[in-house]
Amino acid sequence: MADIQTLRRELEQRKGRKRQIEENLTGAIKNKKELGRDLRRHEQAREILRTVGLKTQQQLQFHISEITSLALEAVFDDPYELVAEFVERRNKTECDLYFVRDSRVDPLTASGGGAVDVASFALRVASWSMQSPRSRAVLILDEPFRYLSAGLLPKAGEMIKQISKQLGLQIIMVTHAEELMDCADKIFKVGIKKGISYVEG
Repeated sequence: MADIQTLRRELEQRKGRKRQIEENLTGAIKNKKELGRDLRRHEQAREILRTVGLKTQQQLQFHISEITSLALEAVFDDPYELVAEFVERRNKTECDLYFVRDSRVDPLTASGGGAVDVASFALRVASWSMQSPRSRAVLILDEPFRYLSAGLLPKAGEMIKQISKQLGLQIIMVTHAEELMDCADKIFKVGIKKGISYVEG
């Protein structure tokens, strides 16, 4: 009799374990389906992000290259073209900027300071114009175009004036260059007398 009761208890325990295993298996199958759906959603989201990222990069490339190349054209007779190229490095997207004329040129080592001055001004304007929402429409420049030859400064000044008008961008500039002052709407001369600054307007 004791053997039958032992066998019954063992049978009930095994039935309980079987039910538990079946429930665990059902839960695991359900969980697997949910994880599969999540994985597909994540893959779709990643593809959407990749597509949006590529489109954004293309728009940035165009915007940066176009504005800067137009600024270079406005100042130089034989201008460089600025190219913005997005590349993957160390699992991050980086932007390489370089000049092109007949061949690819590193802006900082082979192009001369004047072209870099014009390009850096144009890049500041481009980055401001891409802000959303935009910050105040004021750009402050300290001795812009200091490496640009004096003969090209009037063209640079005219370019600044046109950009200011077209974008509604107020440009405040500190400069010693008379050629740039000639393009200004308003000039304030700052001097120092006995260690104290004074302004004439």
